[in-house]
Parts: sequence; C-alpha cells; structure tokens
Amino acid sequence: MNIEIETGNITEADAGAVVVNLFEGVTAPGGATGATDSALGGGISALIADGEIRGKLGEVTVIHTLGRIKPARVVVAGLGKQAEFDPESARRVSAAVCRRLRSIGVKDTATIVHGAGIGGMEPRGAAQALAEGALMGLYRFDKYKSSDEGRELETLRIVEFDASKAPAIQAGADTGICLANAVNLCRDMVNEPANHMTPTRLAEAALEVALSGGMEIEVLDKPAIEELGMGALLGVAQGSDEPPKLIVMRYRGGSGSAKELGLLGKGITFDSGGLDLKTASGMRLMKTDMSGGAAVIAAMGAIAAINPRIDVTAIIPATENMPGSKAQRPGDVVTTMSGKTIEIDNTDAEGRLVLADALCYARSLGIERVVDAATLTGAIVTSLGKRRMGVFGNDQGLIDQVMASAEDAGDRAWQFPMDDAYKRQYKSEVADIKNTGGRDAGSITGAQIIGEFADGASWVHLDIAGVARAESLDGYNPKGATGAPVRTLVNLAVMLAGTPA
Repeated sequence: MNIEIETGNITEADAGAVVVNLFEGVTAPGGATGATDSALGGGISALIADGEIRGKLGEVTVIHTLGRIKPARVVVAGLGKQAEFDPESARRVSAAVCRRLRSIGVKDTATIVHGAGIGGMEPRGAAQALAEGALMGLYRFDKYKSSDEGRELETLRIVEFDASKAPAIQAGADTGICLANAVNLCRDMVNEPANHMTPTRLAEAALEVALSGGMEIEVLDKPAIEELGMGALLGVAQGSDEPPKLIVMRYRGGSGSAKELGLLGKGITFDSGGLDLKTASGMRLMKTDMSGGAAVIAAMGAIAAINPRIDVTAIIPATENMPGSKAQRPGDVVTTMSGKTIEIDNTDAEGRLVLADALCYARSLGIERVVDAATLTGAIVTSLGKRRMGVFGNDQGLIDQVMASAEDAGDRAWQFPMDDAYKRQYKSEVADIKNTGGRDAGSITGAQIIGEFADGASWVHLDIAGVARAESLDGYNPKGATGAPVRTLVNLAVMLAGTPA
C-alpha cells in the first residue's frame, strides 16, 4: 500500500472513503469530523445521538454518503477516551480502519491524522503511528496459497488542512513506513516454513537486506566457525544435515560520537529439541525459533534507511537443532570460543549455546555494548504471558535505554532480577557451567548463562518467546509472527546515536 500526504479539505478528497475521528463521550464533533458531519447534514451527530457511534477505541462505523459529498463513504474511527489516547492507540485504530476498508473493497482512502489536534499528539508522532498501524495491520502471509484474496487497499492519503503541518506529517509517515516495512519483513522470514527458511536461506535474506542498505556482510560457513573454535554453536548444529552459518552484518554510520552497538539474534531455523525431543504440539511452531535473528536482520535494514550516526554490528548464529545420528547428547561437554566449557544438561536449551559463541565473537571484535534477542525460554511465557518480553542485563543504564526504546515502539517489556545467587543452579561437576539451571527461575538462569560470556561488556538480553508470535488477531498484529522487537532495536540505535538521523 502507498501512503501519500496532501493538503486540503477532507470532505473534498477524491477517494473511495474518507476517515475521520471521534473520541468516546463526544456528542458534538468538531474539527474535520464536525465539517464532515455538516456536509452530511448532521448524519454523524444523528448516529451519535442514537448510540450507534460511541467513539470506543477501535470502533469503525461506515456511512454511505449517497452523493452528498464526493467520497462514497465516510468512516468514523473511535479513538476511545481522550485522556488515555497514545501512539499505541493510534496504531491500533489505524490497523482496524484499514482492515475494515479492505474488507469492503475500498482501494483508495483519505484520512486525517489520528490523535493530532485535540488528541494532544504532535503531528509527526501521530503520522508515524498511523503509518505503522496501517501497514502492520494490513499484513498477511499468503505466499503459499494458490488462490488470491483479491481485495487490497492500495492507497492511503493523509489529508491535512493546515499546510504548515505537512512537512512534519510527511517526516512522521516516512519513519512509520520504514519501521512497518522492517516489521513486515521480519514477519515474512519468521512465517516461512522451515523447509524453506533454512540457515542458508536466512543468510541469503540477510544478504538481500545488506545489499539494499549499502551494508557490509560476511557469512561464515562451518569450516570458518570451526576455525574460530565455536564449539557451542557447532554442538547444536551437529545433529542436522543443514550447514550452520554465522551471519555478520555491519552498518557504518558512526562519526566517533557514539560507541558501537552489537545486536545478536538467535537464528534456530527449526528446533526439534534435539535428543531431548519436544512433544508434537511443542514442536509444531518451532519454525519461529529464529525470530530473534529475523528481528535483528530486519532492524539492520531500517537502521541503514534511517541512517543514525552510530556503528552497528549484527551477529546471527543460524542452525537447526535436530536429533540426527550425530546429535549432541545430554552429558556432552562443549568448548566455547572463549575457552569456557559447558556441560549439556538438556539439548533443548540450545539458544543460550549459540548466543554464547555469538557473544564471544562480538567481544573478539571489540564491541562493548551488546543487545541480544531470542525466543529463549518457555518460562518467560509462564511469567509474563504473551503481552511482554523479558529484559535482563548487567548494565542498568543500557537496560533503561532498551526499556525506553520498547515503550516508544509499543513493544511492552519487563525487567527481571539477575542476582548472583541464581548462578548456583547451573554449576557443573565436570565443566565450567551447565546449559540449564533447572525449572526454577528458568528465564533468569537462561539469561545468566548467556551473560557468562559478556566479558566485561554492557549487555542486555531480550527473551521474546512470548511476544514473537500472536495466536489470534490482536490490534495491528495478525495471527502469526509479530515482528517484535524490530522497532525496539531500531529505536535503541537512534537513541544511542545521540544525534538526529
């Protein structure tokens, strides 16, 4: 869908439908909604009086104009309570409106910005939220369907009466388009079936993003990984016929003013659990176990497009975790790139193994500030459900910056404790550590095992196992991959750059 900006009167827009807004409890609409109501002879006010339009968040009412104004339809979008309206509300409203328009066959529409004016949002932020919600809300993955859905909303025009606000609206929409496209790219990668999205294909996807963004990329194959001594990554990979890859992407935008940022993403393209085999139901959606890697790749594309003044290096260890004849066994001991040894207590705790070597590699490059994203533990879903990602780390300053970036993006997050006392749970009698700490505090010990390899760097871990996939339509997230935490990672890079893009 194309998003365009124009100056003019919404009631005169040449479009199949126009969209206006209404807060809950408002009985006499003003602004563009009031002007549209007058042009319709009080039609909106009459429906408000009848109780058909209430302005509740996400409520979408379609009114046929029957020739009274140029557009064939007017859509009244409910914004909810004015005091509670925020960018996340704007995203959800935009998604609901666009899906409704698509469902009734509208191909082009004109809209005012949700939440600007009396909504209290600045035009730029409101336009960004509108664009994000529209593009993310319309997403669907139908690549492998033989029949075409047919209906598409092709053009969305943001109409602003005040020409002086148009530049800010354009800038906000451009940012929203960039972020939403990155989220949808991540969703595409995660929604791919595992027989198509192999480690090799994930590397090819990263190559496409790097080339389009003018970034450097290096893909290390198995011999190179062996030469680096990445025994933890190789141990996970040895049960699969698919060769492992270590994907390294480099965005160079720094002016020396900001310390380099490292982004690590777990790239397990299918997780059977290894010899500690998952149940059939537990394995059904394990094609999504590379969500962290996909998020990092997609975020790098958006970072390159926004062009903040900071250097960012992405590292994605990619492999399958399979129970082949050469699969690692419980009780095996692997040696990481750092030389630290890990006893394999459970072969299904593989994400921390591949990230351990990835973090070692980041430190070998001299990167002192690292954030990793991984569908690491089922325990995080038990703790937080599917509403928030878990945040863990060793540097409160960096944690706070990640949390602020997530809040701005609409990616909800919650910080967990990292007390040293938990480390007793993964002590090993035969190696430096084990790869699990048992069921108690499983998300915390899983994070701490990765953190063992930070080697003095500031490090934050995002456990996205609960938020990487939606089981049903939720706001701007369709069923399937959500694209979390792409926007958080992009926001963080821009924040750390310390200068405007």
